[in-house]
Amino acid sequence: MFQYKIPISLYIHMPWCVQKCPYCDFNSHTVKNEPDYNAYIYHLIRDLQQDVKLCSNRTVSSIFIGGGTPSLFTAELINQLLININKIIPIDKNAEITIEANPNSVDAERFNGYQQAGINRISIGVQSFQSDKLAKLGRIHNPQEAINAAKLAHTLNLHSFNLDLMHGLPNQNIDDALYDLTQAIEIKPPHLSWYQLTIEPNTLFGSKPPVLPDDDKLWEIYQQGHQLLTQHGYQQYETSAYAKPHAQCQHNLNYWRFGDYLGIGCGAHGKLTQTNGQIIRTIKTRHPKGYLQGRYLEKSYTVIQEDLPFEFFMNRFRLFEPTPKEEFEQRTFLPLQTINKQIALAIEKGYLTDNKQHWQITENGKLFLNSLLEIFL
Repeated sequence: MFQYKIPISLYIHMPWCVQKCPYCDFNSHTVKNEPDYNAYIYHLIRDLQQDVKLCSNRTVSSIFIGGGTPSLFTAELINQLLININKIIPIDKNAEITIEANPNSVDAERFNGYQQAGINRISIGVQSFQSDKLAKLGRIHNPQEAINAAKLAHTLNLHSFNLDLMHGLPNQNIDDALYDLTQAIEIKPPHLSWYQLTIEPNTLFGSKPPVLPDDDKLWEIYQQGHQLLTQHGYQQYETSAYAKPHAQCQHNLNYWRFGDYLGIGCGAHGKLTQTNGQIIRTIKTRHPKGYLQGRYLEKSYTVIQEDLPFEFFMNRFRLFEPTPKEEFEQRTFLPLQTINKQIALAIEKGYLTDNKQHWQITENGKLFLNSLLEIFL
């Protein structure tokens, strides 16, 4: 039944941060005493060894080392990790290998070390180029450090690099938002993640919400920001991602195209298609204490067939490229007839267009994405 090999990526979660940001709901833990980074690398390798049996002899097409703050780990440890990964599951020679970094943890020696270890893409968490906005977000770098980190990334022989920027910040006006984008554009990163701040439960902002721009102002920020990015050659290929031609994040593209991924490290999630067509999801132990005791897997389950259409389109319609119809069949193992009624309704409501080969989300579908996805529930 497993007619072809679905691409597989690897996500590695590094759980520690110097300071927890008030908006962050990721699985991150503030460094109190110096963590045993060496032990964590050892357990990541053991974790992968347990999961590799679910991979059907595939080769990893991309790796993303996220967090937390992965740049707290030395280049030597990242090198050790990647060497051992390649012994357990082959890494494609052209694989995109990304590490996230905070601007204040960036220096030339460390970046060069990461590159020599095999990192070919760096994602820098800038968020804003304005000191007052950074302070409200709880960030511990300053604007000049962000500029220096991005300029340093340009000097390395990387495949690509990304800047993370946020909009809809506390008390932000349109000029503030466009200033941040202008600063980023001047640095000329190949890729920009530009996403709206949202207030999440179980965060400091969740318990003490700041004053955010209203919906009208948010819409104007988005429209003017989108126009500015487009004018400078950035193509929006995903809800909150812009890239120069051929610089899209391949790791994230695999997620949104309903590819497979291993997830190792604290709280990491995985999605692994088996040779019988079943899709297994894995969730790893969230807290470093339990993880470092060798208790890696918190939960795993098989996705039931009834949920597959929603799961597929929830990912696929984040991308603005056409969705090949054969991809639905190949990655869900369901016939197209399964969703005939839902697709017809989505077309009737103006959310989709279609032809023999693919579906295309419309501008109306982008604006009312939640309503579109509800059709497949």
